[in-house]
Order: sequence, then structure tokens, then C-alpha cells
Amino acid sequence: MRYMALLESVTGAVARDCIIDNKVERVIFVVKPGDVGLAIGRKGSNIKMLRRMTNKDIEIVEYAENPVEFIKNTFAPAQVREVRITEKSDGKKIAVVTVEPKDKGVAIGKNGKNADRTRFLAKRYFEIDHVIIT
Repeated sequence: MRYMALLESVTGAVARDCIIDNKVERVIFVVKPGDVGLAIGRKGSNIKMLRRMTNKDIEIVEYAENPVEFIKNTFAPAQVREVRITEKSDGKKIAVVTVEPKDKGVAIGKNGKNADRTRFLAKRYFEIDHVIIT
């Protein structure tokens, strides 16, 4: 709650959720649709300020009601070609995400941290059990 209040007071963006990932020293904010630019600030100024105040990396994801759009938002700025969500016979949901070949490294992230973020958020919001990046 403290981090959400900090984000809102510094940026004016409305946070829907805040995840503190101590494993990689980051805070992930899920902001309401349309507030991502406000949260980031001009040339990333708000992100830089929040990073200094918290001593953690700050990541912003724009929320969407539609799971396909939400998953696309988690990979920004990587260009996503397609997201297919299927349900297996055992009831588990899988999302297969196709990204532009030049953006695959950005989508996965250093040591897979961007892919991990997407898997965590997809599970948390839409009960998607696995995300595959192609």
C-alpha cells in the first residue's frame, strides 16, 4: 500500500496493484488503462525518481480487462505479433506469445525476468498457468 500511495503521489497515475519482487529487487506496478505515460513521466523522469526513493527497479504495466491485451502490455516495448490462449483437457490455460524476432531478447529479458513477470501477472489476473514465448 505504501508503494502504491508513493506512485500515485509522485506521478498522479492510479495503481491497481503493486508486486514487490525482492528476488530481483524490483517493484511492479499495474496501473489503470491510459495511465502508463503518466506513471513513466517525460523521458522516464518519474521512474528515475521512484527508483531513487525506493532503491529498487520500477516496472510499469498497463492493465487491460482482455487477457490478450494485458499479456501484450506486459511485454512492452517488445512488439507482439500474436497471443493465443488455449485451454488443455486438464483445465490448464496456456498462452502462446509470438514476438517479432528482433524483440525476442527484450521480451524474455535479462535472466528471463520479463518472461517471469508476464507468467506471474497472467496467473494472478487471468489464471493462465503457462506462457510460452516463440
